[in-house]
Amino acid sequence: MKQLLLATVLVLASGTAYAADALQEAPVAASYDWTGAYIGVNAGGGFGTFSLDPSNGGPGGFDLSASGFLGGIQAGYNWQVGQFVYGVEADFQGSDVKGELSFGGPSLETKVDWFGTVRARIGYTPVDRFLVYGTGGLAYGHEKLDISGLGGPSFSKTRVGWTVGAGAEYAFTDKWSLKSEYLYTDLGKETFDTGGPVGADVKVPFHTVRVGLNYKF
Repeated sequence: MKQLLLATVLVLASGTAYAADALQEAPVAASYDWTGAYIGVNAGGGFGTFSLDPSNGGPGGFDLSASGFLGGIQAGYNWQVGQFVYGVEADFQGSDVKGELSFGGPSLETKVDWFGTVRARIGYTPVDRFLVYGTGGLAYGHEKLDISGLGGPSFSKTRVGWTVGAGAEYAFTDKWSLKSEYLYTDLGKETFDTGGPVGADVKVPFHTVRVGLNYKF
């Protein structure tokens, strides 16, 4: 009986050792690496509340509900360390995000007709090929104020501000990934000299929601 028990223990021990060696020698599937440069395209929509106020701080201001489509390109670079991904991204957007106010016929319009951002991205990969991230940085854009409907001229200026947001990205092949992203962008306050006794202070903060397709080199 003792000899049988000893033989059984030896067989189990040798089998366990063999299984451990086999697991160590078995090839492990390589996980996706986000490190590298990429370029892509995107499209989506923007919305917000634009404001026009007298530059002297007096009464008579307006809030305009703004919305519109946008689309553009982006490029960036990622570095992956463990499950964390760090990166930088720049994008440029054509935009139709505008707010209009009608006075029973005549109207005024304020619009962001293009904008771009330069942002840092910090992300985490909870599972292979799936990335969630926060992002923020510099924003710039071109604002227009059109009061031609009220018998006045049109004005435009380029502004610099900031942006912050979050997104998620999934790499469905080793080269291609699909992302969705939300950004809040604030280009600050711009004062337009309308030619009258009082100018107009214009603010155009807006939200964007977009989807994009990236190609990694």
